[in-house]
Amino acid sequence: MVTLFAKRALLAEGWVENLRLEITGGAVTGLTPDSAAQPGDTRVDTLLPALANLHSHAFQRAMAGMTEYRLAGRDSFWTWRDLMYRFTAHLDPEGVEAIAALVQMEMLEAGYTSVGEFHYLHHQPDGQPYARLAELSDRIMAAAATTGIGLTHLPVLYSYAGVGEVPLEAGQRRFGNNVDRFCALVDQARGALRDLPGDCRIGIAPHSLRATSPRDLNTVLAAHGEGPVHIHISEQPKEVEEVLTGLGARPVDWLLDNAPVDDRWCLIHATHMTEAETRAMAASGAVAGLCPITEANLGDGPFNGPTYLAAGGAFGVGSDSNVRISLTEELRTLEYSQRLRDLSRNVLVVGEGSVGQSLYSGAARGGARALGRRAGQIALGQLADLVAVDGTDPALCALEVDQLLDGLVFAASDRVVTDVWAAGRHQVRGGRHVAREAILARYRTAIAELLPRL
Repeated sequence: MVTLFAKRALLAEGWVENLRLEITGGAVTGLTPDSAAQPGDTRVDTLLPALANLHSHAFQRAMAGMTEYRLAGRDSFWTWRDLMYRFTAHLDPEGVEAIAALVQMEMLEAGYTSVGEFHYLHHQPDGQPYARLAELSDRIMAAAATTGIGLTHLPVLYSYAGVGEVPLEAGQRRFGNNVDRFCALVDQARGALRDLPGDCRIGIAPHSLRATSPRDLNTVLAAHGEGPVHIHISEQPKEVEEVLTGLGARPVDWLLDNAPVDDRWCLIHATHMTEAETRAMAASGAVAGLCPITEANLGDGPFNGPTYLAAGGAFGVGSDSNVRISLTEELRTLEYSQRLRDLSRNVLVVGEGSVGQSLYSGAARGGARALGRRAGQIALGQLADLVAVDGTDPALCALEVDQLLDGLVFAASDRVVTDVWAAGRHQVRGGRHVAREAILARYRTAIAELLPRL
């Protein structure tokens, strides 16, 4: 058993002071507010339920800063995507693992305890499978074993370049599988998952309505009746137009009408929706997987937050392209995107109340649901996915307890994070990951080997 003592903590029922918390087998087994610290307790200032990072493409972290040069004409998501394809052609398995470990370490140091790795880099650069079909999934899991993050691995079904079963382009060959080979890959990856802690999970990720077909989507869903299902949806106007022309309905409308969307689904981005689509998505129980930093970086546009929250929709956040991994900045950018669009303030809260608490607590609950984790709040029986922050930091020390989450979201940086536990694994201590130096050294070696090939 591990015991913590927190000056203050946010439990499911609200704030408490002087909390002793017990962890057994990765879960919270004891909660005693108004207590006193005991010898052997790990002492922290402010204890919060930690967030899941529900959407990541780890390999893209190594591209950060490489695509911010304006080319002739109008830059967009689609020009960025072409550069990303060229970058993937030079990644080898060792590099994929080293990059993933860095990403997971940075997520933990930012206060995330788990990640949904939306993994579509499957094969060799020419599209031929590795000798072991799940080689690159194995590398993501090896990184998770090193970092201790709670992994929900999401192998991606990516079969086509566009609606109507358009053949894959050259830059997409590393991603491609038909349904049979995809199911074989998932089975291999599920076997490898047994070497990770029991809180780790596997799900599936049909990449998008562009990259699969109605027939293939139905087949893969029938073959995988349990676990999370994630899909990119309505990220770009061009995608909406393509799906509307090819399938006869807008993407979210089509998906809700043709797939068994429920609370194990996570719809990534869902940026370009009508009011009716927004309300219908909220009613489905699916989680909106929002990636505000990446969506801003790629020029995607803002999510329809007020309508979605008013309809009771669940949401979480992810770092997607990993151009910047920051929990506080992700939540801040989400709210600021709404303010800029609506010329208003304090948008993402229903009725009256703390915007910081609405964002933080909503993302904690929704992210845990999206990753299939028994987490998202501090309560008995929940996974010990916990983050401690320093309430004496200048960004927070002037605030009353009921203002702390507002300060965390809108005034603080991730430097206020002191400790992180992922299912009870104490992976960040004093603001630094326990294996930081080894992970950084391996990443630098991998990048030094990669750069001459670009």
